[in-house]
Amino acid sequence: MTDLISLSALEMLSAFRSGELSPVQVTQAVLDQIAACDGVLGATFAVDPSAALDMARASEARWRAGTPASCGGYTLDGVPATIKDRINVKGKPTVLGTAAIEPKPSPVDAPVTARLREAGAVLIGKTTMPDYGMLSSGLSSFHGRTRNPWSLDKSPGGSSGGAGAAAAAGYGPLHVGTDLGGSIRLPAAWCGVVGLKPSYGRVPLDPPFMALAAGPMTRTVSDAALMMSVLSQPDAADYASLPYQDIDWLQLERDLRGVRIGLLLDGGHGLATEPETRAAIEAAARRFEAAGAVVELMKPWATSQLVDNIDRFWRTRSNADMALLPQELQEKILPFVRAWAQTGAGHTGAEVFQGYAATTAMRAATIRATQPYDFVLSPVAAIAAFDGSLPMPTNDVATAMHHITFTVPFSMSEQPAISVNAGYTSDGLPIGLQIAGRRFDDLGVLQMARAWEEMRPAERPFPVKF
Repeated sequence: MTDLISLSALEMLSAFRSGELSPVQVTQAVLDQIAACDGVLGATFAVDPSAALDMARASEARWRAGTPASCGGYTLDGVPATIKDRINVKGKPTVLGTAAIEPKPSPVDAPVTARLREAGAVLIGKTTMPDYGMLSSGLSSFHGRTRNPWSLDKSPGGSSGGAGAAAAAGYGPLHVGTDLGGSIRLPAAWCGVVGLKPSYGRVPLDPPFMALAAGPMTRTVSDAALMMSVLSQPDAADYASLPYQDIDWLQLERDLRGVRIGLLLDGGHGLATEPETRAAIEAAARRFEAAGAVVELMKPWATSQLVDNIDRFWRTRSNADMALLPQELQEKILPFVRAWAQTGAGHTGAEVFQGYAATTAMRAATIRATQPYDFVLSPVAAIAAFDGSLPMPTNDVATAMHHITFTVPFSMSEQPAISVNAGYTSDGLPIGLQIAGRRFDDLGVLQMARAWEEMRPAERPFPVKF
């Protein structure tokens, strides 16, 4: 079983094509892994083994007939996949991680779910998230606590914490997360996996929202690229999506000679970068430089005023949404999230507009600062995985967003950014390297991440037994 759950999606597809393996075998192995581990990790919900095996048997029949399913000419037929709570899956509940929402089956698939289904992926179930996605932790009033596979007392991050934990623990090779200020990249970093936040609009959403992106969370860059070939297929439901581009997502080789790289080691606001994290990112930069890239140290541009004003805008929006609920339902929301949102009450129109304006000011500052470079290297987070009993690294409503300084600029600027493991702390926790590129250069970001995979020191085995 351990061998099967460690296979990449590309390896699975090759084995299905040759007849060496069946989708039923790998699906059963993944279901067995979830059954054995999720009582400890708490990374999934709405897992339906019977339905998943039915999908796997249908896939097996298609492979035997030589007619695998495809979406836009790309196949994921028979490969197990999970989808984050906030993304609709027909027949499964979407509760946004909160006990304030009644778990009713969704009547429709979201665009990414529909594309995965068309490509033949076996939909294992959904992954957990914190209340309304407004925590970088594994705590949820609906799901309970999700744990980090690398250290069970640590947080997997959030809000795509269930997806990050599932990817690390061998719950299949393909997982979909979402990211507004770091919610793919942070859990990917803290769980030691790959997490891509695509350019805004690259992956269709329904409904779209400013800066929100859906993207792959996988163990390898190649699998993330494979997922993008399907997730990026067009869907008219997203009125803000980019025009479709037929990108050769698996063309991942790149000559690094002459590539201009900015190195950002100080976020300019919030938590200070831990020495082990800084050292790991500096070591990565040196390897890129040795391969021919031109690396230049950057000054930070994400000021406390910008980040705090963006935070205020999010608080105000969240408070307005929660205020629509009856009092008895508001009281079911995780107390930290409710307290955080309530600080968004009472602001003047001018103050709310100032918060909104900070999103565009951050975009302008980020584009201006990164324009001289092809790519920017930085930590994903200033710190390694934190105490899993805490809702946020600082455990303080006033400083709730002080850990997203490296991620939020590239959300507001709509640029693609990826987290890929850079190494480990002295106590064995993963350290995430963020690689950000120019807007629309999603393939370039994947190519740089793949180059890093080939250059970096040997990885430690993923934790799959608990």
